[in-house]
Amino acid sequence: MQEIVRQCQRENPFAQKRLYDRYADRLYRLCRRYVPNAMETEEVLMSGFLKIFKAILNFEYRSNDELEVWMKRIVVNEALMHLRKTKKEQWLLADTNLEETTWAAQPATAEGDLHAEGIHDLILHLPDGYRTVFCLHAIEGYTHQEIGTMLNISENTSKSQLSKARTALQGLLIKNGYSYER
Repeated sequence: MQEIVRQCQRENPFAQKRLYDRYADRLYRLCRRYVPNAMETEEVLMSGFLKIFKAILNFEYRSNDELEVWMKRIVVNEALMHLRKTKKEQWLLADTNLEETTWAAQPATAEGDLHAEGIHDLILHLPDGYRTVFCLHAIEGYTHQEIGTMLNISENTSKSQLSKARTALQGLLIKNGYSYER
């Protein structure tokens, strides 16, 4: 992978294609957590890769893990910028009545197990603000302070959105026939 990065730094299109092929699926799924619309997700991913190819000139390769973390950060930032543009920053504080929203999650197995795909489907149906803070904190591991900085909100707002997201997700799990234990 280090050689691919070096070639990308030389703006070699074949190396860029190899890097894209290796990480596109993972980064697409990452984008999808924040941008549920498939077409918009593709746009965010492409925009993210353009930024990756531009910024890789200054990237110092140390390991594959560091490369992936670096690329994920760029894509997450791109997804957040997209949300800000499309929602005019009102998305975060708007509450959505989840009772009026209907969808079908992946059914549980006979034993009542919830699969990752089922959880992902439920997360996608959370309101944008809840989903964004939930994904940043619970999945990506950002602190509330970091989330506040990224989203231009207070740390307490981030905590509140996470709490509401968890409550909403628990409600959705129950509504869709899944049981959970704390």
